[in-house]
Formats: sequence, structure tokens, C-alpha cells
Amino acid sequence: MTDPAILRIAIPSPLRRLFDYLYPAELGPLPEAGCRVLVPFGRRQLVGIVIGQASSSEVPTDKLKPIAALLDCEPLLSQNLLELGSWAASYYQHPIGDALSSLLPVLLRRGEPLPSNAEPAWQLTTRGKGLPESALSRAPRQQQVLQQLQLRTASRSHFQQLGISSTILRQLEQKGLIEQIELAPEASVDHSNLLAEPSLPLYPEQQQALEQIQLSGFHSYLLDGTTGSGKTEVYLQLIEQVVRKGRQALVMIPEISLTPQTLQRFTSRFNCPVAVIHSGLTDRERALAWDQARTGRAAIVLGTRSAIFTPLKNPGLLIVDEEHDSSFKQQEGFRYSARDLAVWRAQSEQIPLILGSATPSLESLYNCQQQRYTRLVLSSRAGASQQPAWQTVDVRQHRLSSGFSRELFDAMQTQLDDGNQVLVFLNRRGFAPTLSCHQCGWIANCHRCEARLTVHRQINRLICHHCEFQQTVPTRCSQCHSVQLQCVGQGTERSEETLAALFPDFPVIRVDRDTTRRKQAMQEIVAKIHSGEPCILVGTQMLAKGHHFPNVTLVAILDADAGLFSADFRAAEKMGQLITQVAGRAGRGKKPGMVILQSQHCEHPLISTLIHQSYSEFCEMLLTERRLAQLPPFRYMALLRAEARNMTDAENFLAYARQLAEQQVSPNPDISYLGPLPAPMEKRSGRFRQQFSITCRERPRLQQLMSWLCPQLEASSLGKKVRWSVDIDPQDMS
Repeated sequence: MTDPAILRIAIPSPLRRLFDYLYPAELGPLPEAGCRVLVPFGRRQLVGIVIGQASSSEVPTDKLKPIAALLDCEPLLSQNLLELGSWAASYYQHPIGDALSSLLPVLLRRGEPLPSNAEPAWQLTTRGKGLPESALSRAPRQQQVLQQLQLRTASRSHFQQLGISSTILRQLEQKGLIEQIELAPEASVDHSNLLAEPSLPLYPEQQQALEQIQLSGFHSYLLDGTTGSGKTEVYLQLIEQVVRKGRQALVMIPEISLTPQTLQRFTSRFNCPVAVIHSGLTDRERALAWDQARTGRAAIVLGTRSAIFTPLKNPGLLIVDEEHDSSFKQQEGFRYSARDLAVWRAQSEQIPLILGSATPSLESLYNCQQQRYTRLVLSSRAGASQQPAWQTVDVRQHRLSSGFSRELFDAMQTQLDDGNQVLVFLNRRGFAPTLSCHQCGWIANCHRCEARLTVHRQINRLICHHCEFQQTVPTRCSQCHSVQLQCVGQGTERSEETLAALFPDFPVIRVDRDTTRRKQAMQEIVAKIHSGEPCILVGTQMLAKGHHFPNVTLVAILDADAGLFSADFRAAEKMGQLITQVAGRAGRGKKPGMVILQSQHCEHPLISTLIHQSYSEFCEMLLTERRLAQLPPFRYMALLRAEARNMTDAENFLAYARQLAEQQVSPNPDISYLGPLPAPMEKRSGRFRQQFSITCRERPRLQQLMSWLCPQLEASSLGKKVRWSVDIDPQDMS
């Protein structure tokens, strides 16, 4: 009788290791790496991923537990994806089982099978086919459904992406105009009918960039194109070439809010399935899209950060749009950077990588200088549109009314009277950031965080934007009982109220996290904007990224100073990116655009360079500063964070971490230590926070130190008293 085989399994747990289990013969043939198994783990049963077979184990065979069940007959994760997940776990110092588990959709993590890919769909009935086009003109959404179904049978998810609810579909079904069917998945792409609309003509810089990109083998390109320069058209024509070769394209975007318009561009251009993957989907929808990509039925995969782990049957191209965006870095748990993993994956799959941005990160620009990436520049806007003109308003010399200068009000009135749209940018949601007492100076602070409570007047709540603590807005001061409470400062809600009163003839549309919580809310807002009617948009950075609003001719930036004096060394870079991006929403159509920037520091070198020279000159200035300060991208960084209800516990833990690190590698010109120091927000959610950073000239040397240090800290008794985490290549120092 042969001994049972030993399999090495990745278990989703905080332990930084793999586990050995026996594989009973009665379960059938040995599973391949990438299959799921159900295993006993403590008092529970967990879903693990097979990594491979082990010839022996450190644990005696009679102490090994048997696998309870085999869940897959064939691997769900390819060898390339397993290697990607394993490398990411090692590089970002995260438990391998937890990292590999995040490669799977939630349904599969729970041990459930892949859902059926036969999708509910709708088609016209005989009665529906006989209706004239104007039959439902008084019900435009229902008419839109009929127009879609005149072209082809459409799936339920297709209508969801268009913002059409199931209620509308049921109403049409009750009228006998449409009927539901099961839509079998499309087996292949019809290359002879791939384009639903012709490609747009390219101007010389676009054509030159397209011709320089090699679609065979691994190459990294930075498509550095100014706002409105037509980067998306370059993507679309590259995707067309890839799909015609029978391969797939993975396109990553930073925000869910950008999905509808990007998806619209893709579905308008291509007659082929597009799988969408982001956290806003249901577990079933996400699993279905994941399987579409894995089996090759979806020629194009569009997703946010986690889409980097999506399996592709025939990978051909990887695109990271808005590559500078910090949303590509996971900020809790498994703290991976999807942009950086895209480089690893493209090299592993031997496919080209396109990193696109109008405001490239300093890391990507530095990689171009080091000739790791090829930089492709689109310096002018596509078509007839021109870069907007800039105007600064020094708020120290102008009286403001609710945060607006007289010059800004006059410019807004002019643009609205001319039938144009205006965008007002303020990266602060709520009515006001502070509630204070005029009598005694009391300020409403969060008792759990080192932060002030923000006034949300429409719901009459004070909310902490860091821990989400809420309370009703008081009517009296808690200290002196005065009723003279005042809202200090400006938020998007207050700006909306001010503008609605000043411009009663024009709709004011607010775009922030509060107004877009409801599903399909963002699609409805974008549809209103694209109607072209004059209106005022007021919003946070949700409006700054990637949106194409051709009728916006004026962009107003109410407060540009937030990043000038921050403790975070990346703050100035993020400020420049945000200002440039939001300014890029102006003048994207045929009409010229203008940007009015209000600041207390109009003469500051960073703001002056950004406005009067270029984003490239701005980046050169920042790179010079970083080089002198020996900060990323010229050095590599690891940030250890610790938090505890007692400040001393967090401080002692990181002091111990520094002691261990210095014993292993003494401070020298190649490696330096800073901390422990209080975090920029010292108290958050009732816990005190400390941090300790390590910077090193060489990435391998930093990795070697962190790979030794993390297990030591995990075994430490001090580590049991705190919550601690490791952030490799941190993008946020808070």
C-alpha cells in the first residue's frame, strides 16, 4: 500500500507560510496546482489553493490532516497567476495564503462552484417588432430598450451598464413588447465584423505613438499625453489589432465611476464581449465576468485595481490608464500596487504594457529616464480643441463670498449666458469642515480621531470622514450652551447651495461620494451633463479623472493650496496631478476653455511652474527635490505602521522593530531609518498611531531586510499588543 501524497496548500490566514495536507486516494487523481480544496484548519474548514506536491514534510506524516474535499477538477488559476500572487505576497510582505485567496472572486473563495454562464437576456416579441420608432416617445427609457433590441438581443447586464433598471424591462414585458430568454455565451469573436463603428483618424503624434508600440513580446511604454490628446483612441486601435490576432486585452482604470463612459467607448467601437470587473458588482456578476476572461469568451476585460489578478486565456495587451492614480495602490490588508504588478505580469506573459496618463507619476518618469520604459508623448489635443487659458486669483487681495471671488462669479455668469457648462472643483465634501461656537470658540471634534467633524446640513449630521462616526448637529454649544454656532469653511454641499441661490436659472449638479452612493447615480449624472444644456457642476476629485465633458468651458479651482505644506512628501506631486487633471476638463470641445485658480500662494514656485510652464517642468523640479532628499524614486521605502489604544504600546513595538533592523543592518549611506514617530493623524478610530520608515538605495537589500524582520516581529510578544502592518513602496504617508 502506497503512502498518501502530501500536498502543499495556501490557506487564507495571517500566518506567513504554506501548509501540508495528506491527499486521500479516494478523492481521485492528484489535483494540479491552482485547484481549490476544502481543508480542516483548527476548528473550521477553509478553502485552500493547491500549490504543488511535496516529497516530504517538516510535520510527521501521522500528524498531517487529510484534505476534506476536492472542489475543482481543473485549475482555476494558471501557473503564471500563481507565480504572480506568490511574488506579490513575498514583495509586499503579506501572508501568501491570504494573497492567493484574493486572486479569486468571493464566490470561489467561499468554496462555491462557478455560476452558470448562460445569461438572462431580452428580445422583442412579434408585437414589439411591429411598433414604430416613436411609439414610446413619452417613455424615453423604454424607447431606448426597444431601440437596443431592434439591433440585437441584449443581456440583462448590458442594460444594467446602460443604467436601465429591471423595473423598466418588466414593464415592457407586461406590455407584451419584449420577452426573456437564456443567452448562450458567445464562443468566438467575428473578426470580419469586429468594428461597430470605424476608427477615428489619427493626428501625427498619435500615429507615431501607435507605430512605435510593438505588440509582440514584452515592452513597457509610458503614453504621456496631455489631457484631451486622444490616448483612448490609441488604446482602441491597439486593442483592435490585438483582438484581430485572437488575443485578449486587459484595460485597468482607477475608479468605478469611470467605468460607464469607458465601457460605452468600448461597446460602441467593438462587436465583441467586454467583461467588467470591479467591487460594485454582485458576487455572481463578478464571478461570471472573471470566468468570461478565464475562458477567453471576453476579448476585452475592463476593471479597477483587483482586475490585475484576472485570468486571461490568450493575453495580448495590458493597459493601465491614469497610471499615476493612487487608487491603484491597495491601502489596507494586502497592500499591493496594481500598476507595479502590471509590469511584472506583462513581463511574465510576454505581452506589451501601456501606462497612460496626462500627469505621469514621478516613478514612471524616472523609469523612462533609466530607459526601463519607452516614453511616447502626445503634446497637443486631438481635433480642434486647444489647451485652456489660465487665470489666477490671489484670495489675500480679493474679498470672497462663500469661498468665491467676484472675478469667478462674473466669469461663470458669462459662460452660462453663452450656453456653456461650468465645473467648480473643491476636494472637500459636506457643507462645512468645521462647526464652532462664536461665543467661546468651542469646535466640534471627533472623540475617536484627531480630526474635526464635518457638517452635512442636508441630513443634519456631523460626520467624521476618517472613522465615519456620526451625531446630530447640536443646537447649542456643549461648553457654554450658546446658540451662536457657526459653520466655518466650504464644502461641496455649501458650494451647491451658494451657487443655486446665485444662479437660479441654471441647474447645479453636485458630484461627490454622497450624491453617487446609489447604484447608477453616476451614470445618470453623466447623462445629464452630456445633454449639453448649460449647468454648473460642483464636485470633488471624482470629476477630475478621465471624464470628457465637451461643453465645459470654465473650470474653477476654489482652493489649490492643500498640497503645498503637507507632511507627506508626495503631497506636492498629487496636488500638481489633481490641478492639471481637473483643469483638463475645460475646453475639450470646439469652444476655448479657461481655468480660474484661487490661491493664497499664487507666486509659489510649484504653482507658478505648473501654470506658466508645464507639468513636465513641474515634475523636473520635484525630481530634483527628491534626489537631494534621497526619497523615492531615488530610494526604495518600507513603512511600518502600528496602532494601539495605548500610545506607548505602538511606540514600543516600532522601537523594537528599529532595534532589530539596526542589529541586522546598521545605518549607513545606503540604508536609513526614521522613527518611530506619530502618524500625521496621531489618533484615529480610537487608536494611537505610530510609524517607522526604512529607505534603501537598493531594492533587493531592502527586501532581504524586510523578509527577515517581518517573521521576527510576528513572533514578538510586543506584536500581540498592537495592530501592525507593512507597506512596501507606500503611496500615502498618513
